[in-house]
Amino acid sequence: MPDAARHRMPEPPRRRLRWARVVLAVISTVLVAVSGAAWWTTRGVLTGFTVSHALADTAHTNGGPITILLIGLDSRKDQHGNDLPQEVLDQLHAGDSETGGYNTNTLILVHIDAGNKVTAFSIPRDDYVEFHRLPGYTNIKIKEAYGLTKFYTEQHLAEQGVDDREQLEMAGREAGRAATLGAVRNLVGVPIDYFAEINLAGFYDLASSLDGIQVCLNHAVHDEYSGADFPAGHQTLNAAQALAFVRQRHGLENGDLDRTHRQQAFLVAVMRQLQDSGAFTDIGKLNELMAIAHKDIVLSSGWDSDLFRRLGAISGSDVVYKTLPVLRYDTRNGQDVNIIDPDAIKTQVREAFSDGNPVTTTGDVPTNPVQVVNADSNWTASTVASALQKRGFQVEKPDVQLEDKPSLTTISYGAGAGDVAQRLSGLLGDVVTVPGTDLPAGQVRVVIGNGYLVPAKLTASESETSSSSTTSTTSTTTTTASHSPWFGTEDGTDNDPTPDHGLPVSGDRTPCVN
Repeated sequence: MPDAARHRMPEPPRRRLRWARVVLAVISTVLVAVSGAAWWTTRGVLTGFTVSHALADTAHTNGGPITILLIGLDSRKDQHGNDLPQEVLDQLHAGDSETGGYNTNTLILVHIDAGNKVTAFSIPRDDYVEFHRLPGYTNIKIKEAYGLTKFYTEQHLAEQGVDDREQLEMAGREAGRAATLGAVRNLVGVPIDYFAEINLAGFYDLASSLDGIQVCLNHAVHDEYSGADFPAGHQTLNAAQALAFVRQRHGLENGDLDRTHRQQAFLVAVMRQLQDSGAFTDIGKLNELMAIAHKDIVLSSGWDSDLFRRLGAISGSDVVYKTLPVLRYDTRNGQDVNIIDPDAIKTQVREAFSDGNPVTTTGDVPTNPVQVVNADSNWTASTVASALQKRGFQVEKPDVQLEDKPSLTTISYGAGAGDVAQRLSGLLGDVVTVPGTDLPAGQVRVVIGNGYLVPAKLTASESETSSSSTTSTTSTTTTTASHSPWFGTEDGTDNDPTPDHGLPVSGDRTPCVN
């Protein structure tokens, strides 16, 4: 069996970043801010944004339930692949532009129901998930889907003679986004309607746009890793100091728990400062926030004025904020990972997103004709075809000789068979799905690429599958009254999937934290 580790990009030892609430701050602050303004009366809604087509456009009913994936990308490069300025990297205490790769250290799935109730699930970045999208892989940490796929895609294109750096960067990022969307969709079992992505510099830019941030510390701190060096008590921080304030983990009594509380306190300070200064109604400040959004945020192509207005209308709503359950912590290939129960996760997410409707199962096996073809000289297709047939799929003998042999396992589908292709993708380990222009309506074709490793669950019997996930899981839930969707507030509680517990941030106007 191929050694998946040899495909992995080297990841130098570095300080881990947990900035979920930082991502929420930047994305929701700037997007909700402009949601409250008639920005689109004089400008196109997506004018100036980097727009991704990694998520297929789908029709949505105005006011109906929607699901948005927020992606926080731990990259020291801008949206075009250029190195961040050295002065910014110095302020970030983030090493050089090669450090950190393209991990998605923050993934938050946000659901807004028809009544505008907001439920958000944080997806722990080290969740060990099934991943068969790339040759030689069976499982990865979910945060790695973006970077690994980006690297593979660029390498494959370069081998085909593509040498334009910008073209490689754009293709790699789009593939990385698609892989991340697929990995999340395969994990939670619900469709994703929209997504927004932000890089590490976005937080710095937001902090820089403010005239100092008011915080309070219970104790003086000095930490050379993050650059945090502050006295006890109330104080005003500049952008660089604010970064150190929310990133410090070493030397704190409760480690990441204290850092989480700091991030909550920072968000409270940011939102209140923006509100108190009238930034949400000040066209000059809105211009500044929009400049940040245009530079640091990528939106899927489906965002429109109705969605922006809707976000603005629910900016004061209560948010049910949850974390996906983790069974235990373990080590795989020398890396710390979270062992999870995918079936339990799917059940929990579907119930939370059901909008009060009964949760339905997958239903009957579709009757669409399915062909399984080898792209290369291996016999994997027969194994996959046999397994699908045993599960009730209508597998037909292939009637095609492939001219273009894809390097990746790919599912193509004719008109009306997109849902069937997605269901097969889940069974095959989140492989790529694409419209098949040469296929008749309703037909699906699976092309097995070289190096594809068949998931154990595909060939397992139904009884083996149902008995493999009997361990109980726990998760945490927090309901917070927030100033904008997807925010924590000063009376929110920590709900990271760790055994640690501690007091939440206090309700003071400038809450004091460790």
